[in-house]
Amino acid sequence: MAKEYKLSPERLKELQDELNYLKTVREKEVAELIKEARSFGDLSENSEYDEAKNEQGKLYSRIAQVEEILSNYVVIEEEEDDGDYIRLGSTVTVLDKEFDEEQTYKIVGSQEADPMNGTISEDSPFGKALLGRNAGEDITVDAPAGPVEYKILKVER
Repeated sequence: MAKEYKLSPERLKELQDELNYLKTVREKEVAELIKEARSFGDLSENSEYDEAKNEQGKLYSRIAQVEEILSNYVVIEEEEDDGDYIRLGSTVTVLDKEFDEEQTYKIVGSQEADPMNGTISEDSPFGKALLGRNAGEDITVDAPAGPVEYKILKVER
């Protein structure tokens, strides 16, 4: 069974735009690089040709990756009247009990996760610990350095 990718409507649009760019503009650019490198002569010792072929390989790899995501995605629907528990799309403010620090994160699908910028995957240990919880609850996350305790302060949609 194929992996299902959970995407926000914005991320879906970004991926569709990226695929369009890769298949139209970028593919022509790489083909032009290869054509130009071939004109330099002997391909066995032509570093420009090797580099252009490597670039072509990366391009086709990324196209395949984006097509895979776009063939197996589910759009995260925003429903206002669904309660205040944490789910995909929720923005959560937590208190790190050990360091007494407040942190805010948005729960997203794995394709959008960027912990350094405040978005965490629902597949991560922290994301899994938060899903289904409500403001005021205490949670313990099994981190590589050991268990970390948080208090959920606020849940927003």
